[in-house]
Amino acid sequence: MNNITMTLQADHLILEALKEDISSEDVTTNSVMREAVTGTVDLIGKEDGVIAGLWVFKRVFELLDDKIQFNFFCKDGDAVKKGQLLAVVTGDIRVLLSGERTALNYLQRMSGIATYTHSVQTLLKGSKTKLLDTRKTTPNMRIFEKYAVRAGGGYNHRYNLSDGVLLKDNHIGAAGSVTKAVQMAKEYAPFVRKIEVEVENLDMVKEAVEAGADIIMLDNMTPEQMREAIKLIDGRAKTECSGNVTKENIERLLSLGVDYISSGALTHSAPILDISMKNLHALQEDNR
Repeated sequence: MNNITMTLQADHLILEALKEDISSEDVTTNSVMREAVTGTVDLIGKEDGVIAGLWVFKRVFELLDDKIQFNFFCKDGDAVKKGQLLAVVTGDIRVLLSGERTALNYLQRMSGIATYTHSVQTLLKGSKTKLLDTRKTTPNMRIFEKYAVRAGGGYNHRYNLSDGVLLKDNHIGAAGSVTKAVQMAKEYAPFVRKIEVEVENLDMVKEAVEAGADIIMLDNMTPEQMREAIKLIDGRAKTECSGNVTKENIERLLSLGVDYISSGALTHSAPILDISMKNLHALQEDNR
């Protein structure tokens, strides 16, 4: 993520997270540290996984004090091991203590998503199918969680409602039919936006193809139904399957040959990756 994106999209969210944790002062830190003392602390992985969010971890401390220094020994997307030294952070001990929890919350959450995504993506290795995330993200965490999916080897579906047309069951119900919904979308949406239609049965598949949908999402259909649907589509639209897809059940979909599989579990069900800051100590001044 570049500095422009960070400033526009991420900084205000990180600041809000810091304000949530420090409403007036860090009374514990201020009790034991009455003045600035330079110290250092280690960032250590406590389990195997894929790291993601080091730039957010760094930014938390920079927003508190731009003099904090970092020495990273890995980068986002790297596989890390239990006990591995990931980074050394040096600066005002008060800042290291006050920013610790917020920085780790981001890093653990994002690394957990990257780790889970990687484990699912590994199951798709060798196939043409791309693994996609969804909009089932934590409020005000989407930019971080979707970034973590990419770090884990997955791909992003649309970022938000402005990013593309996805006609789901309730949109189709509002329009009156699949055909009407697609026609109305083609009339209204910018021509550069692809039109995706969520279908639940073979009749809807036929209607979506004939209406000229760009992508057809096979939602909560059995593998047998999806296989028949793919035959009906016959390359006239991209294919995506979705519906409670997890690491435990994705293998049943591998032989279908769909273009995309989307999984909300990548963001809403991934456990955190345990990471900690340890061995904090003051640096001795050089009195020579």
